[in-house]
Amino acid sequence: MTPTRRLSLLPPYVFGKLNDLKLRMRHEGADIIDLGMGNPDSPTPQHIVDKLVEVVTTDPKSHRYTRARGIPALRKAIARYYKRLYDVDLDWEHEVLVTIGSKEGLSHLALALLDPGDLALVPNPTYPIHIYGVVIAGGNIVTIPLREESNFVPDLTEITRELWPRPKVLILNFPHNPTGATVDLAFFEEIVAFAKRTGIIVVHDMAYSDIAFDGYVAPSFLQAKGAKDVGVEFFTLSKSYSMAGWRIGFCIGNAQVVEALYSIKGYMDYGVFTPIQVAAIAALDGPQDCVREVTALYQNRRDVLVEGLNRIGWPLKPPRAGMFAWAPIPESYKASGSMEFSLKLMREAEVAVAPGVGFGHMGEGYVRIALVENEHRLRQAIRNIRRALF
Repeated sequence: MTPTRRLSLLPPYVFGKLNDLKLRMRHEGADIIDLGMGNPDSPTPQHIVDKLVEVVTTDPKSHRYTRARGIPALRKAIARYYKRLYDVDLDWEHEVLVTIGSKEGLSHLALALLDPGDLALVPNPTYPIHIYGVVIAGGNIVTIPLREESNFVPDLTEITRELWPRPKVLILNFPHNPTGATVDLAFFEEIVAFAKRTGIIVVHDMAYSDIAFDGYVAPSFLQAKGAKDVGVEFFTLSKSYSMAGWRIGFCIGNAQVVEALYSIKGYMDYGVFTPIQVAAIAALDGPQDCVREVTALYQNRRDVLVEGLNRIGWPLKPPRAGMFAWAPIPESYKASGSMEFSLKLMREAEVAVAPGVGFGHMGEGYVRIALVENEHRLRQAIRNIRRALF
């Protein structure tokens, strides 16, 4: 078979080599502590599971096809959720769309917004779908470098510089994956002003907004005055409610952009299984103790990891949000690069992490460590790393 040009534009899967080694070592009996993938290990809260079971077992009609736009009851719940948390008013009929997690929505939105050759401004490093959703759609990437000296927040002069042809889309993600960077509402207000000057569409991925520490409260892009005029925001229930495998999220904001995404999804899928959508209503409208508990869990793990790595001689700053630590490779190993360093950790410390280069070339020199193991396993990982590296 001759691959399509689209496939040829995608690089070899950076994490594939690590995954192959991990599986082989586990098959040989190694106890790999997997801190590579941001896959929540906490169970979905029981009241959400109970609602799913209730609908599945008592409503046979819920087993049929649903709507790609999402059931009205869930879209109304999403509007209530944003009003309650952010004091943002949403028209549930025209400004809210249910997605199969945020990754599906982001990739399909790129198809809806970008013609071949269109430019998209994308930070680097970043979550890979922000880059490759654009590539798959045939668009071209204009990189916005994220640097440690700027706390991994885009320099607005990098964003606002004159480019021709003008970029069509700006993709942002705060709290940021993989770096954990955070911003305040003033940053989004400047982004809105820039978008209005240039006619660019803003797409904000807000998957980690609830996982915030030390008193930090993550703002919504839609809280900025005029944000709905220029863009949309994605949210997923994967992290806040430990529903990663359920695959449910939503896109909200500018009605024309939401409608464009719906037009694509109408051809691509039949939407999320209805019982999952009803369970999502229970998550958004129900008690939020579970969100506070999972946030406290990640904060405790963050503290164990940061304190432990600093103690053994691997300097690391504590992130203010998210479920990852973005760790600069220790100086004596930096020359090997993030992929070889990650392979070394796997082979010699039996600890899996994600190489920074997997998030874009500006991620080289770092590894991403996911807080997806309990505190006991994190302490074990630190002991293993100390023996292997220090």
